[in-house]
Amino acid sequence: MPMQLCLIRHTSVAVPPGTCYGWTDVPVSDNFEAEARVCKAQLGNLHFDSVYTSPLSRARRLADYCGFADAIVEPRMREMNMGDWEMRPFEGITDPELKEYFDHYLDAPTKNGESFRDLYRRVASFLDDLRQGGAQSVAVFCHGGPIMCAQVYAGLIPLQEAYSHIPPYASVTHLTL
Repeated sequence: MPMQLCLIRHTSVAVPPGTCYGWTDVPVSDNFEAEARVCKAQLGNLHFDSVYTSPLSRARRLADYCGFADAIVEPRMREMNMGDWEMRPFEGITDPELKEYFDHYLDAPTKNGESFRDLYRRVASFLDDLRQGGAQSVAVFCHGGPIMCAQVYAGLIPLQEAYSHIPPYASVTHLTL
């Protein structure tokens, strides 16, 4: 039987534009309340067999706001590890590996971090486990990277085009697996 998967991206964050962040536990922006209210309305009265959240506070806070304070923390749904580049402005990164990463992001990891394919494998492992668990309706509060990976996993977009499908903050993406 197909599983309905509802992926909820966290609200906007309080970091300067152009900042490289992923695994860093950054705070939410001052727009949290308004964005979270709209997100909660999108979820409506949906029922879920299981609800998960990334361990990062920006995802957990939205899960709490939406009424899922008991969401199961799932480390595999954490955002991509940007390694040594975390919390640095992209324009200020002089590492020669930055060009290699942008030219070959699918397989080239960030310095001391992950490649996009590493992130995909992490997310796919979680989704494989979910499918084997037998749940029919699951919600996951997470990040843009894992949501793009889930869309690839579901066969909706090719891996090479994932970055052109990043969901907006506080959005809800529905998939059938």
